[in-house]
Amino acid sequence: MDGPALAALLTGLALAVAVVGTIVPVLPGSLLGILALLEWALFGRSGSGGWIVFAVGTVLFAAGMAAAYVLTGRRLAARNIPNSSILAATVVGVVGMFVVPVLGLFIGFALGLLGSEWLRTRDFRSATSSSLVALKAIGIGHIVEFACAAAAVTLWVIAAWIYFSTR
Repeated sequence: MDGPALAALLTGLALAVAVVGTIVPVLPGSLLGILALLEWALFGRSGSGGWIVFAVGTVLFAAGMAAAYVLTGRRLAARNIPNSSILAATVVGVVGMFVVPVLGLFIGFALGLLGSEWLRTRDFRSATSSSLVALKAIGIGHIVEFACAAAAVTLWVIAAWIYFSTR
């Protein structure tokens, strides 16, 4: 396997993990995608096209991260949901990942968020309401980041296709 093919293989694998990582918080996400595109630009021998893909892909990945933080942060702040509730939910989610394979992360996160909000508010209805708002906000943030990551990966796939078809 020659250098550009190996670079493309490694870039493709890293980008696949990055896209999944935008949905599954345990895996590296957008930052890995940016590093993968940098690896393609440096070692893919694709010339200026590789650097253009890196620049545009980095903007897409960064826009996805920023939008996820802004969208999520605004909704959480509007409902006065503290970061401590999100942190507690994350810890319970990670524990849940080991207790219930595959779905434990999501179930644990939701239950941890509900429990933390119930302890904070001492009202189950209020805790349920704020937990649902937080889950929706985080979900929307992940979807936006996923969409931007998918656009960046699509750009790379097209560029790699063009590169290898004209070689």
